Amino acid sequence: MMQHEPLVWAAMILPAILAITVHEAAHGWVANRLGDQTAMRLGRVTFNPLRHIDPLGTLLVPALTYALGGLLFGWAKPVPVDWRNLHHPRRDVALVAAAGPGVNLLMALLWALIIQAGALALPLSHWIGLVLVYSGVFGVLINLWLMALNLVPLLPLDGGRIIHALLPGPLARAFARLEPLGLIILLILLVTGVLGAFLQPIVHACIGFLPSGAIVKDLVFS
Repeated sequence: MMQHEPLVWAAMILPAILAITVHEAAHGWVANRLGDQTAMRLGRVTFNPLRHIDPLGTLLVPALTYALGGLLFGWAKPVPVDWRNLHHPRRDVALVAAAGPGVNLLMALLWALIIQAGALALPLSHWIGLVLVYSGVFGVLINLWLMALNLVPLLPLDGGRIIHALLPGPLARAFARLEPLGLIILLILLVTGVLGAFLQPIVHACIGFLPSGAIVKDLVFS
C-alpha cells in the first residue's frame, strides 16, 4: 500500500470517524431503547464526530501511540448512561456496553463488502477502485481492533461493563473498585506489548471470517 501512501492516508479518514462515532452513538441508541434517554437528551446519539471527541483520548493519545509504536490506541468521550432509568438495570447495562463492539463488528463486515466493490471497480476506474479498497481495508482493521480492545475485561471498557453486570453482587462491587486503575493497567499492557500480543490473534481470526479477508491480509500483513 505504501506506493499510494497519500491515498491511503486520505482513505483512513471516513472509516476512522465512523468507527468512533457509530460506536458511541450505538451505546446511546440502545440505552434510549432500554429506558434511559440521557444520551439522547445530550445529543450523543449522533454521527457528528464533534459530539464524541475527547481531546486527550481521541486526538493526543492515538497520535502519540501511533508515532511511538505504530499502534492506534485511544478513546472517545464516554456516552452517559443512567442505569437507574433502565428497565432491567443489570441486564441492560451489559446490552448497552455490548452495543459498541457489536456495531464495530457489523461495520467491519460492511467495509469488507466495500473492498469487494472496490475490487470490481478497479478495471473501470483505477482510482475509485483503490479508494474503495483502501478505505475498506482500514475500515475492517480499525473496527476489529476497536471491537477487540473494547471487549478486554477491564473497567471502564465495554468488556469490563459486561463482566461487571454478569458478576454476583459482592464480586461486582469488588470488581468495580478496580475501575480507577483500569486505564493505567491498559496502558501498561500496551507499552509492554502484552495488549497487542493478546489482541492481534483475535483480529486476525476475525479477518479470516470476513468477505475479502484474503485481500486485507495480503495488503496489510504480506
